[in-house]
Order: sequence, then structure tokens, then C-alpha cells
Amino acid sequence: MGIKIAVIGGDGTGPEVTREALKVLAAVAKLESIEYQLTDLDWGSARYLRTGEIIPDGGIELLRQHDAIFLGAVGHPDVKPGLIEKGLLLTLRFSLDQYINLRPVKLYPGVETPLAGKTPADIDFVVVRENTEDLYAGAGGFLKKGTPDEVATQTAIYTRKGCERCIRWAFEFTRRRNNPKGKRLTLVAKTNVLTFGHDLWQRTFDEVAREYPDIQTDYNNVDACCMWMVKNPEYYDVIVTTNMFGDIITDIGAVIQGGLGVAAGGNINPDPGGTSMYEPMGGSAPKYTGLNVINPMAAIGAMAMLLQHTGFPAAGDRVLRAVQFVTANKMKSQSAGNMGCSTQEVGDFVCAAL
Repeated sequence: MGIKIAVIGGDGTGPEVTREALKVLAAVAKLESIEYQLTDLDWGSARYLRTGEIIPDGGIELLRQHDAIFLGAVGHPDVKPGLIEKGLLLTLRFSLDQYINLRPVKLYPGVETPLAGKTPADIDFVVVRENTEDLYAGAGGFLKKGTPDEVATQTAIYTRKGCERCIRWAFEFTRRRNNPKGKRLTLVAKTNVLTFGHDLWQRTFDEVAREYPDIQTDYNNVDACCMWMVKNPEYYDVIVTTNMFGDIITDIGAVIQGGLGVAAGGNINPDPGGTSMYEPMGGSAPKYTGLNVINPMAAIGAMAMLLQHTGFPAAGDRVLRAVQFVTANKMKSQSAGNMGCSTQEVGDFVCAAL
């Protein structure tokens, strides 16, 4: 069984980190006897500036023929902020119904965290973020735009189907993760203020929880979660949350795990035949383009996630073990230009550690 992967290197340093992730894929595929096919797509800001299109005609159908998408980064100083992000990232999430955003928050050995006294044993949890509803649905508009009487509305959309499929997936994931310290799923919302949509989340969570008596459940208001992630990250196992709040708390997660240089994520359609997308959480970092100093660890971690969720969990786990060996033994820092080695060398180190 092979994997068909569409590769979008994207903008800035995106192609550089993608190159290292693909190098690691080639190495682990040889060791684990995995067959794969790559389709290279030049979608991103350069294509937009040249042609005026973000996703070409038939692009979504082309992606549906693949098992996974690997994305490097998007964003260019000559393109209006948000245009490519919305036109590419959000369009793919919605068009391919990638309703799970999965963000592991794990501190690797040798990586510095700003949290005093915390170790890799303390920072090891996962955020499951609903990925296709909430404020990102784009419901809203303007009245009297550009006048002193202007009114803007942005409506959060929540459906029972959208809540339940995300929550149920989070329970199943918590069960599979099987944390030896205890299986716990924490709902993060704001039911004391957002009394309609988040009441739906709470009721759905409570109903689905009855089917999973082996999993301890908990609830945090989002502001309390932001505090506890910093103060006691070791408390968390798996968090399930809404799209907007998930966007915010996963950035806290990235910082406490050592920064965007190591943070990877997946936009997952777990349904049969679904096409999922995996990416490093960092941006395109245009100022580092071509300098061979950007950290590719997040991209390599995203490739590990792709393998884990596309039928090759042993290969994905093998990559993550190699990543942790390299962070512990080969790198001075995770920040661009201060790693003590080049972008290419990091990829080589991981391949050697496999």
C-alpha cells in the first residue's frame, strides 16, 4: 500500500523546510518499505503574482485524488496579508472538509521552554480543534461601510453535526493515545458568556462522554485554560475546543513547546477517502529565504504526523524518535540562525538518526 502526496512548498522558506521533510520521508520509506508518489504543485504567492489565481481550475478535484497534502508555508510581502491564507488554507480546509485540526504540544529533549522548571515530562498534550465552523465560516457583513455609521457583523456558526463529529473524534483519539498518567479529555469553551453556541458544545460533549466511561472528562473556560497551560501544562492530556479558541490556545502551546520552529499540525478529514493536510505552524519567514538557516523540525514533525495518520504509525513514530535524538544531541537552539547547524544539516541529522 502506497501513499499519494500532493506537495505545496509555497512561499519564502516553505520550499526549504519541505525539501528536508521530503528527504526524511525518502529515508524512512526506504527503511520501512513504504511506497509513495509525490505531486509537486506550485500554488502560492509566486503563482498568484504571476497569474492572479490561487487555486487553479480543477485544483480541488486534483487534491481529492491524493491521500494527503504536505504544505510548506504561504505568505509573501508583496501580497496583501490574509489573501493567500484565506484563498488557499481556509479554502482547502472547507472544500476538503478537514474538520479536525490536530496540534500536538510536546517539549522535545534539549529544547528550551519559557516555563521555568518544566521538562519534557510536563509538556506533552494534544489540542483537537474543530476546523470548519465558528467565526471562520464567514457569516456576516457590512452595513454603511466606509461611513461614520458603519456596522460590521461576524457570526459564529455551530452545528450539532460539526460539534459531535469533532468531540467524538477527540474521545476516540484520547482512548488511542492511552496516556499512562490517565486518559483525560478537557472541553475548552466559554459557556458562562457564549450561552448559545457553547451550550451546544457542552451538551454534546456531555452526551458523547456517556459512551466513553473509561475517559475522565473536564471543562475549562478558555481564559482559565490559557492560565493553566502556562502554570500547570502537565495537567492536560487532550483538549477539544472550538475553531476560534483553538486558534488562540495552540499558539500558547507552540511557545511553551519551544516555538514555531518545532510546532507541527494536521488538518484532518478522518472519513474514508478523505484528504488531509499537514504543515509546520511557522510562517514563510521571507527574510530567511535561501540562507539555509531556517529550522525544518516543524516540517519534519508534520511529515511524521502525515505518516502516523495515513496508515504508517510505526514510521511516523520512528521519525519523531529521530527528531528527539537530534534536538537533544545535535542542535544548540531551535531559533533560525542559532541552531549551530544549517537547515540541510538538520535534515541530514534526522535521516542518520532513523
